[in-house]
Amino acid sequence: MKLLAVTDEVVDIIYSPRICSRFGDVDLLASCGDLPFSYLEYIISMLNVPGFFVHGNHDCDEHTSCGHILKAPGGWTNLDGRTVRRKGVIIGGLEGSIRYRPDGVHQYTDMQMAFRMWRMTPRLLLNHALYGRYIDILITHSPPHGIHDGPDYAHRGFKAFRSFMARFRPTYLLHGHKHIYGLERWQTTFIDTQVINVFPFRIIEW
Repeated sequence: MKLLAVTDEVVDIIYSPRICSRFGDVDLLASCGDLPFSYLEYIISMLNVPGFFVHGNHDCDEHTSCGHILKAPGGWTNLDGRTVRRKGVIIGGLEGSIRYRPDGVHQYTDMQMAFRMWRMTPRLLLNHALYGRYIDILITHSPPHGIHDGPDYAHRGFKAFRSFMARFRPTYLLHGHKHIYGLERWQTTFIDTQVINVFPFRIIEW
């Protein structure tokens, strides 16, 4: 099982005719947000595999050159607040960043995110009853608090994600939001979970 995860920045080798020769063997796609919807539509149309996304704090309607308005990436499944099972993998998602503007779209306080997280609990418990585990991959935009997050408030991670990992033990938490420069850490183990900053893209092999 091979997953291509993308976030925050358009990558030339993906947004090109070379995409199939380089990434044609992936089984699933994941987007952690803050990407043009047209870019995501290009990826899924070329690779023709299931794609799952959550919104980032900068996501908004996209006006195309032909006059259309994209409100979400066509062909992709929005996983915010829910889980699905595809190809034997249980995937869930939680969108957005910490609230740093009163009118910010896809922004939440830590308490709001904790509430949104616990609303997923019934489905996670059902997953455990059916498949013996709660979730395999959690897709988020922001990182957990204290893991790959930034010193400024806008890039602070969610404390709720640490609680999620402690309780439901996903194999992976994939996030974006924090751009990586130089030798910054992009992978960290928290209890049983590999936390991975996928900026701008990563291949995850199951």
